[in-house]
Amino acid sequence: FPLSNPTSKAECTAEQAFGWSRGKVLFASGSPFAPVVVEGREYTPGQGNNSYIFPGVGLGVVATGAKHVTDDMFRVAARSLTECVREEDLGKGCLYPSLDRIREVSVTIAIAIAKEARARGLATRGQPGHEEQDVRQCMYEPEYHEMSRPE
Repeated sequence: FPLSNPTSKAECTAEQAFGWSRGKVLFASGSPFAPVVVEGREYTPGQGNNSYIFPGVGLGVVATGAKHVTDDMFRVAARSLTECVREEDLGKGCLYPSLDRIREVSVTIAIAIAKEARARGLATRGQPGHEEQDVRQCMYEPEYHEMSRPE
């Protein structure tokens, strides 16, 4: 887990970790690393940073109007994150879901946080059993409108 930033300050590179272990390492870093090929197999290093947990926790808290953010919410978020990791991710040597799926991962975590907030009596809005709907209604949808320059 070389977590130092920037990449030039990392404790080791993905290439070193995968190479030294002949692809048997569990690797996550604080900075991005390019895919590594070891003994003919490609591994995709993952980043272990807040881009996975914090958006989902924040979205779940906002969706429910939770009165407090608890330690248990972060445990629930971590468990939810593990459920988002696919065999395909693990097959590439990645401990985290692909960042291409970050919105889906955030929704999954937010729903779990909403359920946790409700179960602990911390939710101030939304309806029991409607956590997914509540979360999706609070989620920002980026829409970019085509613009043209006046002539």
